[in-house]
Amino acid sequence: MKVEQISIFLENKPGGLNSVTRVLRDASINIRALSLADTSDFGILRLIVDDVAKAKKVLNENGFAVGKTHVIAVEVPDKPGGLHSILELLSSENINVEYMYAFVERSGENAVIIFRFDAIEAAIELLIKGGFTVLPGEKVYGI
Repeated sequence: MKVEQISIFLENKPGGLNSVTRVLRDASINIRALSLADTSDFGILRLIVDDVAKAKKVLNENGFAVGKTHVIAVEVPDKPGGLHSILELLSSENINVEYMYAFVERSGENAVIIFRFDAIEAAIELLIKGGFTVLPGEKVYGI
């Protein structure tokens, strides 16, 4: 039920993001979701891609510092309160959200929220018990 995410550390300067996307394009790697956070000196680009191992390899070969972490993808109806219902359940069990980002599926009926938790196994168990759809990595990579 976990999804592999890569994180790339970028110097905060013009062209940094372009360099990453060029390497991925040239390797025919498709980006499924992304999040970019920055400070004055560097940024952290978090990506869900369709081929994690290949992306990590080609980015490393091109001089990028790349890490891999596990996140969870939760599918919810794309309507007001969808995110709140997840957060309410998590907070009831003291599970902390370290970060998150989201995208809407092609059908437009559901949103997929990518979460990083401090207690990933407990979060998966709680979300499934709570009736939420936790997507396997294979489904997310192919969206």
